[in-house]
Amino acid sequence: MPLSIREREKEGVQILDLKGRLTVGEEVALLREKLRTVTDAGHKRVILNMKEIDYVDSTGLGSLVICFTSLQKAGGTLKLLNVSRRNIELLVLTKLTTVFELFNDEQDAVNSFFPGRQISRFDILNFVQSQSES
Repeated sequence: MPLSIREREKEGVQILDLKGRLTVGEEVALLREKLRTVTDAGHKRVILNMKEIDYVDSTGLGSLVICFTSLQKAGGTLKLLNVSRRNIELLVLTKLTTVFELFNDEQDAVNSFFPGRQISRFDILNFVQSQSES
């Protein structure tokens, strides 16, 4: 399934709803181009909603890192929302959970851009412990 991206805004934060696969080829190029368009439009706070991403390969992971660093260089921040169990395991394995902020709740992800707002962060230690118990 090719990647599709739907853009929306919530409280001044751009949310990109991704659907499909994040793999080598057109999918990765589409994500990078979309993020460039968002950044060029002056948006510095971006959330990638990965709820409907069913597969990420190594090129897709690399693309996420490139998007993160590109936005950071432009003075912005990129956060991940609704990452699947398999993709969380991939982020843990590659130690990218030290790079990305992960959220399970959209409002918490949006609130994380505003100092002083109460948020519940994704607990990676809890996730790893639950995996070792299964």
